Amino acid sequence: MIFEYEHLIQFYETDAMRIVHHSNYLRWFEEARLVWLSDIGYSYKQMEDEGIMIPVLSAQAEYKQMLAFGSTAIIRLRISHFTPVRMTVEYKVYNKETGDLTTTGSTSHCFLDAETQRPLSLKRKHPDILAAFEKAQADSKED
Repeated sequence: MIFEYEHLIQFYETDAMRIVHHSNYLRWFEEARLVWLSDIGYSYKQMEDEGIMIPVLSAQAEYKQMLAFGSTAIIRLRISHFTPVRMTVEYKVYNKETGDLTTTGSTSHCFLDAETQRPLSLKRKHPDILAAFEKAQADSKED
């Protein structure tokens, strides 16, 4: 199952044209990703407590339609690539009211040891977390 997150668009997220400013989509990607982490059993806080950081290495978004204040965005995410050291998350944003696809995007990440700031292999140090991510990836395969 692909994870879904709803976001009610706030006035402060719009620009002078009264549409959502493009920078907010990356914020929504992060919001959805953090809720998703909790959903698979490991909140970002728990990951930090375990000494794991998950920095963003790259982010991209492609805008297809505008969203406006008062609309609700549905952000669907899935892991498109995963190894014990890196992952890529894909996002699709829909207008809840119309069902239209408005934005697609992705973020790539690595797992770092919080103390050393060096790459971390979940396979070696956190097999339980690795299993949760592998299950989430398997569960989010596109049909």
